Amino acid sequence: MSDESGVGKGLIIGFLTGTVVGSIVALLYAPKSGKEFRSDIKERSDDFREDAESYIEQAKDKANALINDGKKKSEKLIEETKTKVDNLIDEAEKILADAKDKTGVVVESGKTKFDGEKNKIKSAIKAGVDTYKSEKTDSKKDS
Repeated sequence: MSDESGVGKGLIIGFLTGTVVGSIVALLYAPKSGKEFRSDIKERSDDFREDAESYIEQAKDKANALINDGKKKSEKLIEETKTKVDNLIDEAEKILADAKDKTGVVVESGKTKFDGEKNKIKSAIKAGVDTYKSEKTDSKKDS
């Protein structure tokens, strides 16, 4: 957008400069009296001012149109970005919920296995203690 603005300014400045230089050269080479020459300069300067005002007005209109277009595009881009961010947040929340569910299932499964193994170890220890007591009692009887 700044390239277009620079090109537009360059064209306007070039056109206005060319108009001024052309007018001055034409006036200098035209054989006229001082009064006619001053009158021609006044007419040319009035024409030049009118042309400059017209170009400035056109430039303002184009600048306003570009600004409005830029605002519309940026608003659209912001809205699209908000929508995409909302979608990403929704997906992240779903992934988090799934992860929590899976973690709960894994923890519960691990807890169940741990309790089962704990009970087996308790039973094995109890059986070992009972066997020890039984053998100790048997060895005292034999002695």
